[in-house]
Amino acid sequence: VRALRRRLEPHGPDHAQPTRCFALSLIDGLANAEETVVSAIAWALEGIPLVGGSAGDDLTFRDAVLLHGGAIHRNAAVLLLVESDFPVQIFKSDNFEPTDVKFVVTASDGESRTVYELNAEPAAREYAMAVGLDPERLTPMSFAAYPLAVKVGGEYFCRSIRRLNADGSLSFFCAIDEGVVLTLAEPRDIVASTRAELARLDRALGGVDLIIGFECVLRRLDAESRQVRQGIADLYRRYDMVGFETYGEQYRAMHLNQTLTGIAIGKRPADERLASEGPAEATPAPPALP
Repeated sequence: VRALRRRLEPHGPDHAQPTRCFALSLIDGLANAEETVVSAIAWALEGIPLVGGSAGDDLTFRDAVLLHGGAIHRNAAVLLLVESDFPVQIFKSDNFEPTDVKFVVTASDGESRTVYELNAEPAAREYAMAVGLDPERLTPMSFAAYPLAVKVGGEYFCRSIRRLNADGSLSFFCAIDEGVVLTLAEPRDIVASTRAELARLDRALGGVDLIIGFECVLRRLDAESRQVRQGIADLYRRYDMVGFETYGEQYRAMHLNQTLTGIAIGKRPADERLASEGPAEATPAPPALP
């Protein structure tokens, strides 16, 4: 990261302005290393905003790969640092609301991201009972419809379930430690929430030219189950969004789930816009997750 920053900042560290520079991370989504990698990268970036996503394999959970330098890489991460003549702004958008249903993680393996017990009961059974489903018939569609979230600094961040295991445990897309309190969440209108966030970016930048987005695969499944996938696709075309479906999303120093993160690039050169309108709207940094 320091070597990349030296190439990006030929005139010193103050040259890399957060309103014109950003970093993109692409990480193997099956290596279970996002929290460590993203935390280290964000620390070394020293204020350059970071977004990205975890590479997946269409929910088979066998082999996620990255491409770099014309070669295939596994258990790897790729980092890109970008400087633009146009204003940029990173963002995140989700579509869930917390409920009053709580789960305490009472047995887990943080390294494998596996939760064995919730509220001192078998994890899958306790979760299924809370949402009114058969514990033996839990699927990715179930997890997309009934997400779990953790509260940090007064804000909720999604912690999505990856799969049901044969022993009744649940594997997650994020690290889950014993003692963590998980809150059952319910989805909001995904089209309305996404539309509002993209419209905000459009106003903040004085017009959006391009958005590079990283969307959790569970958002797609949820949109398909509610038959609103076409509405989401129409929004992405309207705002010229390109990107990836992911097994997890990165935003600053955090690894998230069931979220849309990305970088929006404005239409007008930054110097021209700043001269006529002042700086782009700033987004406060969220609290770091454990």
